[in-house]
Amino acid sequence: MEKNKFRNPFSRPSMVVSGAALTADSFTPSQKTLKGVLAGGITGGIEICITFPTEYVKTQLQLDERSAKPRYTGISDVVKQTVKSHGVKGLYRGLSVLIYGSVPKSAVRFGTFESLKKKCVDEKGNLPPSKRLLCGLGAGVAEAIFAVTPMETIKVKFINDQQSANPRYRGFLHGVREIVKQQGFKGVYQGVTATIMKQGSNQAIRFFVMESLKDWYRGGDPNKKVNKLLVGMFGAVAGAASVFGNTPIDVVKTRMQGLEAHKYRSTFHCIYEIAKHEGLIAFYKGTVPRLSRVCLDVAITFMIYDSFMDLFNKVWKTD
Repeated sequence: MEKNKFRNPFSRPSMVVSGAALTADSFTPSQKTLKGVLAGGITGGIEICITFPTEYVKTQLQLDERSAKPRYTGISDVVKQTVKSHGVKGLYRGLSVLIYGSVPKSAVRFGTFESLKKKCVDEKGNLPPSKRLLCGLGAGVAEAIFAVTPMETIKVKFINDQQSANPRYRGFLHGVREIVKQQGFKGVYQGVTATIMKQGSNQAIRFFVMESLKDWYRGGDPNKKVNKLLVGMFGAVAGAASVFGNTPIDVVKTRMQGLEAHKYRSTFHCIYEIAKHEGLIAFYKGTVPRLSRVCLDVAITFMIYDSFMDLFNKVWKTD
């Protein structure tokens, strides 16, 4: 039987966009994207359970803005004080928020990237360097708006709340209910501008570096497989690049989402206040714990994601 003899009745004719041939499948829901959403969700849940304590430490250091008499002297002191006051489980305060948000975040991130990538690849199936950056940027902006901002805002408030003598939030649902009750819907959308800046630059850098390293290894052959350990190494490099590239934005985002966010009139006012009272070095608070978390995070994410995609491609035939 001739290939593609029976076509999807909802498909559209092929056309050329930006020099790339788009088939009928370009305009219908991609099963590869659906696989990516599922693989990304599973990956996100596994990854955050492994790396969350470093995220907790990073957030505490960034929230510690009292430069004259800081609450913590460093990474080990955050761990020591937290375990002393709340036990080891204290290092996982706010974890439930990220687990609940991992599936929609991954769905938006990988779905957007795959969708944009499909429209931007050249005739050989390769993604040009400039478009790698744009596809990653689009994925980051989309996830910031639809998933990351509310998830991160609640997470930061939960962690910040633990510093109080009498924590207000008893759990995820109670915390969300209290935040919305006191601050309205905008209470879970604090720092949206900073989050868009952070996630946009994050994914632009990560996907650009990752796709560039994979393309370099493949020698321009998009069908060549990349060893999973090598994928992990590439992911760690991509993660490190994003940390050094946007930690200042991450600090601002954290401040804008903390319990003291009301004293900042806007994202740019927050930047001004940090620079004025704490100096430029404050924009790199939490870099070390964030570097360790993000490198491990991105390495694990891409390794597990690729592994699940390989598995799904074997058991979930789409050709």
